[in-house]
Amino acid sequence: MARIIKRNKALSVRPLKAAPTLGAALAFMGVNRCIPLLHGSQGCTAFAKIFLIQHFREPMPMQTTAIDQISAVMGSDDNVLEALKTLCDKSAPDMIGLVTTGLSELQGSDVNRLAKAFREQYPEHRATTVVPVSAPDFNGCFESGFAAVVESLVGQLPMESPLTGTCSVPAMVNVLAGSLLTPGDIEELKDIFEFFGLHARVLPDLSGSLDGHLTDADFNPVTAGGTPVAAIRSLTDATATVTVGSSLYKAADRLVQRGGPDDYRFPHLHSLDQVDKLLLTLSEIAGRPVPQRFERQRSQLQDAMLDTHFMLGGSRIALALEPDLLLAYCELITGMGAVTGPALTPAHTPFLPEMPLAEIKIGDLQDLETMLGNDACVDMIISNSHASDTAQRYGIPLFHAGFPQYDVIGGYRQCRIGYRGLQQTLFDMANLLHNHRHDGVEPYQSIYAQQAERSSCTADTGQVRRVHA
Repeated sequence: MARIIKRNKALSVRPLKAAPTLGAALAFMGVNRCIPLLHGSQGCTAFAKIFLIQHFREPMPMQTTAIDQISAVMGSDDNVLEALKTLCDKSAPDMIGLVTTGLSELQGSDVNRLAKAFREQYPEHRATTVVPVSAPDFNGCFESGFAAVVESLVGQLPMESPLTGTCSVPAMVNVLAGSLLTPGDIEELKDIFEFFGLHARVLPDLSGSLDGHLTDADFNPVTAGGTPVAAIRSLTDATATVTVGSSLYKAADRLVQRGGPDDYRFPHLHSLDQVDKLLLTLSEIAGRPVPQRFERQRSQLQDAMLDTHFMLGGSRIALALEPDLLLAYCELITGMGAVTGPALTPAHTPFLPEMPLAEIKIGDLQDLETMLGNDACVDMIISNSHASDTAQRYGIPLFHAGFPQYDVIGGYRQCRIGYRGLQQTLFDMANLLHNHRHDGVEPYQSIYAQQAERSSCTADTGQVRRVHA
C-alpha cells in the first residue's frame, strides 16, 4: 500500500497536469466525424488547441461556445444551442462532444439539460448525436477527463441489439483504450489482435484519426477516422471486451450493466507480465494457440532485458506521470531492477494506494523539484514535456512519456506496449542513461607523456621564432 501525500498548497506552481477538458476533447477525437465543442470562453479552447497541435503536429477540429462577459453573468444557454445548431448546419457531424470547462461549471451550466433541449428544439438535426460530458479544469486530470468521455459514450448512447435469430460476430472484440495508449500503441494492439484472427473495435480509436496521415482535404471540420458512431452503438454485440487502463474500469462496469460481453481488464500493457497475460487472454478468446511470432518476440525482449539491465539495474528514477502511466512505468523499471525515486501524480484516483510504491505525492513540478533537492541521487526523470526545464536545471535526462510532448517530434507515434514496444523502450532508456552518465573510470594519462608533450610544444615554438628571426 502506497502512502498518499496530499497537496498542501492553495495553487499550482509549474503545473504537471493537463486539464480534464483537454483529455475529454482528445477522447472525442477518437470518434469518426465528431466535433469536440468546449463550453467556455474562446481562450479555454485556444489553449487546449495549442497543446494538441504541438503534440500531434496536426490541425484540430475543435469549437467553442464563446462565453463572453455578458453571457457569463446573464447565462450561456443560448450560446450552447446556437453553437450546436451552427455546427450541425455547416458540418453535419455524426457526433458533437459537448464538454464543460471551469468557467461553465462555476456558472452552473447544465449541459445534460441543454443537450436534451437542443434535440427537442431542433428535431431536424436528430442524425447528429450530442454527448454532454462534465470535465471541469479544477477537478481531476487529463486521464479523468478522457475516462469521463468513454464512460459517457458507453452509458449514454442507445445500444442496438442484434436481430432476432442472429448471433454476435465471433471475431469481434471491444477494446476500451485508456489515455495511457498512444496512436502507435493502438496500432500495435490492433496488429496483435489480427494475428489471433480477432478484430479489435477500439474506443476511442486515436490510431485512425490522429496517426499523422495526409488527406486530400486541406482541413476537415470533423475528425477523419476513428470509431464510427454505429460501432459504438453495437458494443454489446462483441464476443468480449478488453479494457486497458485502470481509469476505464468504471466504463467497463457500465458496459457490463448494459448487457455487454465478458470483459478482461489490464491496468496497462507496459510490462512483460501484462503482455503475457494479454496474449493468453486472446488465445482463450480466439480458441487458438499463441502464434509463433510472439514467442520469438518474447525471447527478443528477454535478450533486450539482459542487455539493458547493466544500465537500468540499480538506477534511481523519478516519476511524474498521470496515475495509469505512473503504475505502468513503475512496474516496468522495478522489473528491471531500477529503484523508484520521487513519485508524483497530478490527481488522486481510487487505485493510487494499491500501487507498489512507498509514497506518492499529489502535486506539481515545484513539489518534484523540492523532492529532488532533498534527494539529488536521481539518474533519470520519466514525465511529459512540462518537466523539461526541471531536467535541464538538475542535469538529469528526461524520458518523455504521457501528454503533452511539445519539445519532441513524433512522440505520439512511439509504441511502448507489446513485446516489440517494450524492447524499444528499454533500449531508449538505456541509451539515455548511457549518454548522460559520467561515473566511469577516467582514462589514465602518464605524467611522462604530459611532460613530453609540453617539451615538444616548446621546441616547436622555438623553431618558429628562429625562422621569423
